Amino acid sequence: MAETTEVTPALVQITDAASQKILDLLEQEGNADYALRLQVVGGGCSGFQYRLAFDDQIAEDDELLEEKGIKLVVDPLSARYVEGASIDYVETELGAGFKIDNPNVVSTCGCGHSFQA
Repeated sequence: MAETTEVTPALVQITDAASQKILDLLEQEGNADYALRLQVVGGGCSGFQYRLAFDDQIAEDDELLEEKGIKLVVDPLSARYVEGASIDYVETELGAGFKIDNPNVVSTCGCGHSFQA
């Protein structure tokens, strides 16, 4: 009988729209060493909020993922809050920006910028 290999899903998924926008922004930055860092920080009216930023410093204990040509970095503390999340980029008549769909969120604030897990 053949052995089966369990495939672990990526910690965080990046949609096609988000990956295209991230690649565009990386091109504007002009630094091929940058990774996109996803971080959960304290703050906001619900307790936590997301921080997305380009970073060329990767710690030994960071999770480093590569998806759709993008290096994504998540620190160990943030990883437990974002496991299974996806990053999307949305454009509406009111504006545009990155949206994180996170199955670990228990509740969000009215403005949608902070959450409880």
